[in-house]
Amino acid sequence: MAQDDLTQSAPFTGVSVDERVTTFLRAVYGWMCAGLAITAGTAWFVAGSPGVMNAIIANRGIFWILAIAQLGLVIVLSARVDKLSGSAASGLFIAYSALTGVTMSFVLLAYTGESVATTFLVTAAMFGSLALYGTFTRRSLAGMGQFMFMGLIGLLIAMFIGFFWHNDGLQFMISLVGVIVFTGLTAWDAQRLKQMALASPGGVATQYAVVGALALYLDFINLFLFLLRFLGGRRR
Repeated sequence: MAQDDLTQSAPFTGVSVDERVTTFLRAVYGWMCAGLAITAGTAWFVAGSPGVMNAIIANRGIFWILAIAQLGLVIVLSARVDKLSGSAASGLFIAYSALTGVTMSFVLLAYTGESVATTFLVTAAMFGSLALYGTFTRRSLAGMGQFMFMGLIGLLIAMFIGFFWHNDGLQFMISLVGVIVFTGLTAWDAQRLKQMALASPGGVATQYAVVGALALYLDFINLFLFLLRFLGGRRR
């Protein structure tokens, strides 16, 4: 969206477009980093607690409950942002980040610590570059974003098939497509934040910042997981 379009899209009282966008982006990335920190801390704690890990491994129902709860939180945050208060949205995001940390703890046990750290640094570098590009480019990424969203639907279908059909070639393609899809979605979501900043009522509403942070958080986590399939070294 061009600067002139942004200026005309909403009236402001004493606050420039640039100020509003900058403040919103600062809040979004702050929440995103907080979410990643909560996830990392929870994953480290659970991975270091044999009793908790054994309870989850012994009861597959717990794992599925965690997965369904994560999906439910994402749906509520995304679909009911207009209905949620700032504190409610914040609480749901914190809960989602913690639940993701529980499921991510299995990643810490499956891969070596060195490969996890290396992949995290690579992901952070890629994510940072893509977010900067999405934020500052004057080119509209809407078309690419829609294409990547369609790719995401295809990716989910392929992952569902791969859950039942364990084929090395299919798994490789899933990983490759996953990296490509979330690379594009990161840039697109970073650009969309400008529009979210202007859509946020009454200044920078916390619930809108949290939903923006959730989108980037999901991009980062998924990009990390797909890259880990290529860069990660499994424990023996």
